[in-house]
Amino acid sequence: MSPLVQLAAEEAENPLIPPIPELVIGLIAFVIVFGFLAKKLLPNINKVLEERREAIEGGIEKAEAAQIEAQSVLEQYKAQLAEARHEAARLRQEAQEQGAALITEMRAEGQRQREDIVAAGHAQIEADRKAAAQALRQDVGTLATDLAGKLVGESLEDHARQSRVIDRFLDELEEKAEAAR
Repeated sequence: MSPLVQLAAEEAENPLIPPIPELVIGLIAFVIVFGFLAKKLLPNINKVLEERREAIEGGIEKAEAAQIEAQSVLEQYKAQLAEARHEAARLRQEAQEQGAALITEMRAEGQRQREDIVAAGHAQIEADRKAAAQALRQDVGTLATDLAGKLVGESLEDHARQSRVIDRFLDELEEKAEAAR
């Protein structure tokens, strides 16, 4: 066979161009399968896609609602926190005022007690001074009476006379002490 005849025979049996009967049968089978898929499978796919779209949109709406609620709770929390801080500042201020009042009151009480103690000390000193002066007066009187008795040579045992002599002697001493000042 000649190369031309072979080439012509090869062109008649081109593998890329199917024979017409096979093409018609393939086209009919394709239309049947496509029709079946469009009739049965495509509605189910659309239904699942629609359910998924609704679920996503519902999830987004729920997320937005949750975000709004969270924002509201956050604002409430901030308001409560600000109120708590204000209350704490007020309580701290009250405590400082009460502390200052208590300190002032304690100082006044301490001052009053100090003054009472000083007054009681002065009264005690004055009482002790008077008691010491009285005791000293009696001792000086006794000594003066004894000394006068020894000088005079008589007993000055008479109590009334002894008291008069002692009083006169001490009065003279006090007058001399005041004159010396």
